[in-house]
Amino acid sequence: MKVERFLTGIISTNCYLAVNEETKQAVVVDPAACPPSLMNRIEEEGLEITAILLTHGHFDHIMGLDGLLKEYDVPVYVHEDDREIMTNPRLNLSSSYTSGYTFDGAEYIHGGETLRFAGYDFEVFHTPGHTPGCCCYYVKAEGVLFSGDTLFAGSVGRSDFPGSSASELIRSVREKLLPLPDDTHVYPGHMGETMIGHERKNNPFL
Repeated sequence: MKVERFLTGIISTNCYLAVNEETKQAVVVDPAACPPSLMNRIEEEGLEITAILLTHGHFDHIMGLDGLLKEYDVPVYVHEDDREIMTNPRLNLSSSYTSGYTFDGAEYIHGGETLRFAGYDFEVFHTPGHTPGCCCYYVKAEGVLFSGDTLFAGSVGRSDFPGSSASELIRSVREKLLPLPDDTHVYPGHMGETMIGHERKNNPFL
């Protein structure tokens, strides 16, 4: 798997392309926007987009959906506990930063599933705390975790938003993410990538 990062949206959210270089199929994770850099890369490499995976429903992870879906008729996945956030501009914070945004065309997941796209198995970990429906996507065969705003390099997600819980967030990281192998590459929603082993030893919040 080749993972490409694109800084998107008004608060520099990491949007990822998870690419199968053999089949040229790809998955998009957390499109905060739909910038030319992302769309051009997809076109230049001749990629077939097969799905869009959302780690949670905050505006800075979803506002690129409309642009992508105009070009690619693919399913969008988000956890069912973020259903209200996806469709409420106050709860997804878009009304605080923009004129408001909602999306009601997602397919809802529950945690514990395995989604198979682009030749890879994406295991869904429900990791509430930052939002009630936060989830992470783990590709065991590639040693890759898309952690959204649950786990960052040297930090964890904020827990001062509607529906957030600091205790749930720390529990989610400790119980769902830290048991993963040390050499698991973590691709978070903001800032740079890290490794599970490094966070287990050095993250001051854990």
